[in-house]
Amino acid sequence: MASLQVLRRLCVFTLNKPVYHGRVISACGLKTSTVNHGQPDSVSAVTYEQLKAMLAKHSVQLFDVRNTDEFQAGRIPDSVNIPLGQLEESLKLPPQQFQLQFGVKAPEKEDNNIVFHCRSGKRSLTALEIGHRLGFSKARHYAGGYIDWEQREKK
Repeated sequence: MASLQVLRRLCVFTLNKPVYHGRVISACGLKTSTVNHGQPDSVSAVTYEQLKAMLAKHSVQLFDVRNTDEFQAGRIPDSVNIPLGQLEESLKLPPQQFQLQFGVKAPEKEDNNIVFHCRSGKRSLTALEIGHRLGFSKARHYAGGYIDWEQREKK
């Protein structure tokens, strides 16, 4: 393990900087996946303004991955609550069962209007990675989360 770390450092210093490919870092031919809870990729993040427009056009499948009690305390209109711990299992449900359980049409892997959100953006980023891993490659997340939504809606 220590030798791998030394090799990676040597490669990174030799090449100056690692090359980032989405969520994969490549240095000296070594590739590792990363989970970036810092700045989200702009392609996979939805802004407040974008989300408002999608909601106005009824062109979004908005999934709130907060816990049920958080969802009941306040929510973004038209969002469907699927707590993060149940997300993977729920996205694997047959379409009819998903619709029975959540009262909305099941998302399809090629849909480009799937948006996950949570309180502050951390859980929704994890939800996004789960969705991408399951084949929902065009899914995005609302990085500002419910905190941002609530602040902007009060103005």
